[in-house]
Amino acid sequence: MGNTVNDHRAPDCVFCTIVAGEIPADRVHEDDQVIAFRDQNPKAPVHVLVVPREHRRDVRELAEQPELLAHLTSVAARIASDLADGDFRLIFNTGATAGQSVFHVHAHVLAGGTLAEGEM
Repeated sequence: MGNTVNDHRAPDCVFCTIVAGEIPADRVHEDDQVIAFRDQNPKAPVHVLVVPREHRRDVRELAEQPELLAHLTSVAARIASDLADGDFRLIFNTGATAGQSVFHVHAHVLAGGTLAEGEM
């Protein structure tokens, strides 16, 4: 990727900084491929972001690595089971007009209770 440095880390990317441990986050999962942490502005009783360790701009770039996308999805399901009843909504905002504000792909895991239609 042309916009990455230091082994798939982008300059000025807040999620790359969180992955590196330079900014604290309330982590609920981490492994060699992804980390997951609670959203600071939750939209549901459980609102966790699952982020690949390697910088990828959005889900379109992540789709070029189907194994990593599948792993991220499996982690999301495990988080929903561990922190809620197992049911969850998984959201990828892709592009500024779709609501993406941090351009490091991340999945929003929303769970816990009944989620309203269109929530998020």
